[in-house]
Amino acid sequence: MARFQYQGRAQRGQPVSGKLEAASQDAVAAQLIGRGITPVQIDEISTGASFLHQINDRLGANKVREVDLIMLCRQMYTITKAGIPLTRGIRGLAASVRHAYLQEVLSDVADRLEAGSSLSLAMRNHPKAFDPLFVNMIAVGESSGQLDEVFKQIGFYIERDSETRKRVKSALRYPSFVILALAAALVIVNIFVIPEFARLFANFNAELPLVTKILIGFSNLFVNYWPYLLLCTGALIGAAWHYLRTEQGALRWGYYKMRLPIVGDLIERALMARYARTFGLMLRAGVPITQSLALCAAAIDNPWLEQKILGIRQGIERGDSLLRTHLAASMFTPLVLQMIAVGEESGQVEALLTEVAEFYEREVDYDLKTLTDRIEPLLIVCMAAFVLILALGIFLPMWNLYEVQSG
Repeated sequence: MARFQYQGRAQRGQPVSGKLEAASQDAVAAQLIGRGITPVQIDEISTGASFLHQINDRLGANKVREVDLIMLCRQMYTITKAGIPLTRGIRGLAASVRHAYLQEVLSDVADRLEAGSSLSLAMRNHPKAFDPLFVNMIAVGESSGQLDEVFKQIGFYIERDSETRKRVKSALRYPSFVILALAAALVIVNIFVIPEFARLFANFNAELPLVTKILIGFSNLFVNYWPYLLLCTGALIGAAWHYLRTEQGALRWGYYKMRLPIVGDLIERALMARYARTFGLMLRAGVPITQSLALCAAAIDNPWLEQKILGIRQGIERGDSLLRTHLAASMFTPLVLQMIAVGEESGQVEALLTEVAEFYEREVDYDLKTLTDRIEPLLIVCMAAFVLILALGIFLPMWNLYEVQSG
């Protein structure tokens, strides 16, 4: 299907523009008339521009970032709080947004609003920009008449979640660079350094220490069989990537990711904070418990926890209490369980879940600040072992050769 750029007039005469995919110009005109838009001009986008759009889509240039959604939520909160009509406000945002794809999305949302669609249904047609959690929250805000507060809550949730993930990436950046540098040094030493010493030692026909023999053996493996090593490494990475994309592999990795040394506990608490904040946000907005749990499962970004949360939802549908279903899941800490029990008794589950989320977020922030300090000793030990093995393997035979020449 080809892409077309159109210009038209809404029912009240406002100018509208945007892009659509259709089989022909007549099909575009029919779609616009169905939305209540009178087409003025319809032009087919050239093949080069369409191809460029597809490339941008594959490379992720059309991806709506979290910072874009945060700004959108803040601006929509201001618009709805001030009582500005949604269509006019969204068109104003579309004109001021620099993100090309988000501009197209907002223009289409405004077109659908003018055609009589609700905001949540208009956003549901753009899953790349608005996930199910976002859309369902908007639907609840529309039905309850608290759309401004919902935008405020969504913006706060996305911001906190984004900050947590940025801190995790920032804390792991230094160890990742050290590991990559160590791997690069290992490859360079095995390809360029050890072979020179191996030729030197071979000229003397001396008995080499075991460490030196091992180093020379690894070096010969790198130098003589590097195509096979690359092929095997690529095959292993491809097999692991394929396995992790299967349902069983994703479940296993979701479980073992929280059991990793040093960072596993941190990941688990970050996921608990995300679950508690998302669940509390849903309940505060008035979303039914079963629907809230389904949205939490989709937002948790861990297949193993997602399966557990869906099991909790099934227990709720059978008539079990929140506390009993969470106990049966065997995935929550005593703090979460105590808060849920108190919340059920007092009828303030959402408030206590928010407190749980804030508690875990404070713990995650503290652990992230000390994560580098905990990883550094392990990195130093690995580097020291690498240097020690390299020094023993190279200098021990050199000392032996010196003693032979001196004798």
